[in-house]
Amino acid sequence: MSNDPSDGLRARISKQGEDALGRVAQELLESPFVSAALTRAFDAREKAAAAQEVAMGALNLPSAADLEKLTRRVRSVSQRLEGIEDALDRVEQRVGELDLTASIERVEARIEELAALTAIESRLEAIEARLDSLGLQTERIVDQNTPSAPQPVITSAARRAAPSRTRAAAARRRAAARRGARRA
Repeated sequence: MSNDPSDGLRARISKQGEDALGRVAQELLESPFVSAALTRAFDAREKAAAAQEVAMGALNLPSAADLEKLTRRVRSVSQRLEGIEDALDRVEQRVGELDLTASIERVEARIEELAALTAIESRLEAIEARLDSLGLQTERIVDQNTPSAPQPVITSAARRAAPSRTRAAAARRRAAARRGARRA
């Protein structure tokens, strides 16, 4: 700090000016005439604002209050929209984690495998039926070529009823049992 005498003088004048202004302002506020004028000015301001709002409403123009309400509503809608976007992002992430394409491809591959197995099973049934037929033909040929006592003639109905001890007959029974199990 300096000891300059002009600093002290300046500070005293500044202090005296502030005090004087404070006393003048206090006297003005205490004056009934000034306080009545201030009250009338504030009332006139309120009336002018109300008249302006009515005029803007008549012209179908929004007032400041209307704009503030609209701003609050837009903010609210914006926040809700952000929430919806976040929820959609989470759903999209979960769907991506599921990897539906790979799952569909695995199901389609399994269906193809099952179709191939079904085709193989039907082919096996045809082979079994053919083997049964060949077994019967073989039995006839063996029976015809074997020198033994005359064989009784067995009709096809009797042959089905009588249990056969040949492999072909056993295979027929197994095939019939499998077909019955698949149908059930």
